[in-house]
Amino acid sequence: MKNRNVFIGLLISFFILICTVSTSAVARYNLPDFTELVEEHADAVVNISTSKQTEVKRGLPPRVEIPELPEGSPFGDFFEKFFGEHGGNGGEEFFNSRSLGSGFIISNDGYVITNHHVVKGADEIIVKLSDRRQLVAEMVGSDPRSDIALLKLEGANFPSVQLGDSDAVKVGQWVLAIGSPFGFDASVTAGIVSAKGRSLPSENYVPFIQTDVAINPGNSGGPLFDLDGNVVGINSQIYTRSGGFMGLSFAIPIEDAMDVVEQLKTNGYVSRGWLGVYIQEVTRELAESFGMEKPTGALVAKILPESPAQDTDIQVGDIILSYDGEEVKNSASLPPLVGRTRVGGTVKLKLMRDGKTKNIKLKIGQLPEKDQSLASKDAPEEESENTVFGLVLRPLTDDEMESLELENGGLLVLDAQSGAAKAAGIRNGDVVQMINGEPVETVAAFSKLMDDLPEGKFISILVQRSHGPEFLAMRIPEKE
Repeated sequence: MKNRNVFIGLLISFFILICTVSTSAVARYNLPDFTELVEEHADAVVNISTSKQTEVKRGLPPRVEIPELPEGSPFGDFFEKFFGEHGGNGGEEFFNSRSLGSGFIISNDGYVITNHHVVKGADEIIVKLSDRRQLVAEMVGSDPRSDIALLKLEGANFPSVQLGDSDAVKVGQWVLAIGSPFGFDASVTAGIVSAKGRSLPSENYVPFIQTDVAINPGNSGGPLFDLDGNVVGINSQIYTRSGGFMGLSFAIPIEDAMDVVEQLKTNGYVSRGWLGVYIQEVTRELAESFGMEKPTGALVAKILPESPAQDTDIQVGDIILSYDGEEVKNSASLPPLVGRTRVGGTVKLKLMRDGKTKNIKLKIGQLPEKDQSLASKDAPEEESENTVFGLVLRPLTDDEMESLELENGGLLVLDAQSGAAKAAGIRNGDVVQMINGEPVETVAAFSKLMDDLPEGKFISILVQRSHGPEFLAMRIPEKE
C-alpha cells in the first residue's frame, strides 16, 4: 500500500510538472487569444459586392458569313442570338460584371471605408452586414492614389470599429485581419507586422504596413486590428506570383486613410501637397561619392518647371535629410510627408550639398491632376564622337534636347563598351548631364573632369533616361 501511495504521489508530481512547463512555455511565448477581440468587433466588418454593366458588341468578325441553314434548324436561334441576323455587327448586349471585397463601418451613422479598387466603376454597391441585411451604399468619394473609398449607408445605430494609432505600431507585434476572402464572410486571420513604411511601385503616397497575415482576394478593404481591438490599417494589396497569398501583405496605415476620408467627406476629393522634384534612393556608393558617412535621405535628380521647388534654392544633387522636422530616412519616406502637407503651407527642408548641411523654407503647392512627382537651351557646338572611359559619347543636338525637354545639354552614350562606366550601370542611350555636380556638355569637359578625380573613389553621375533622371555611382579606376 505504501509503495502504491508513493507511485501515485510521483505520478501527480509528474503531471503538475508537465502543466507547469506547458503554462510557462505559453507565458514565455505570450501567444495571444483573439476570441474577445473578434466577438467585440467582427460585427462592424462588412462584405462588399459590386456590379457593373458592360456593353459587349455581338456579331461575327468582318467578312464572315453565316452559313445557310435549312428552315427549322435548331442552330438558327443560336446564330441569331449571338451573331445577329446577318453576322458582323449584330448589335449590343449588356453583361453584369461583379467584384467582391471587404470594408468596415467607422461611425454609428453608417460611414464605411473600403478600397478604391473594390468599388471602382461600380454601377451598384451592396453592403452585407453581419446580421445578413443587404443595403445599397452611396459613394461619397474615392481616391485612386491612396486606394481609399468612402461609402454611406442609410440608417443609424450601426456597429462601428475603434480607430487606433498606426504610428505607434511596432515591427513584430501581433495583428489580426477580418474580411471576406473569396466571399467567405467574417474570416479571421492573424500574424505579425513584418515592416513599416514600405513603398510599392503603384503607390507613392502610402507608407504601407507589411504583415504576414494571410490575405486573399476578397480581403481588400477590410480592417487590420491590433491586440487592443483598434483598427491600425486597411488591408489593400498582396505580393503574389500565383494569385494567392504568399506571405506578403500590405495595409494602408489608418492615419493616412483617415486624412483621405475627412477630405472626401468634406470636399468630395483629395488635395495633396506638391514639391515638384524627382527623387531617388541614396545608395552606399552614392553616399560615399557625396561625402556622407552613411546612406540616408532623398537625392534630388530633377526639378520640375513651374513647381514650388523651382522657385527655391533647391538644386539637382541636393540630398533632402529632413522635411519640416521629420527625418527623411530614405526616398520612399518623403512623398507621404509632402502629400499630407496642407497646400499653401510653409515647410523647412534640411539639405546636404557639397558635404555641408543647409536649411531652406518653401511654400508647398497643390499636386496637379496628372502628377509627375510629389517630391514627385543653348545648343553645344558640334563635336565629333569620342571614346572616354569605355564610353562612346557625343553632344546632344538641338532637336534631341527639345525632344528630351532638357534645358541644359549633355552627352549621348552611343556605346557603353566596357570598363568602370559600364560596370556602374551606364548603358546605350543614356544622356550624361553631370559628374559630381558639375555639368558636362562636351566630351572634352567630360574627359578633363574624369582625369582630375581621385583614383579609387566613388563619384556621382547624373544620367537622363527614358523614364527620367537617375544618379549612378562609379568608382574611378586606378591608372596603370
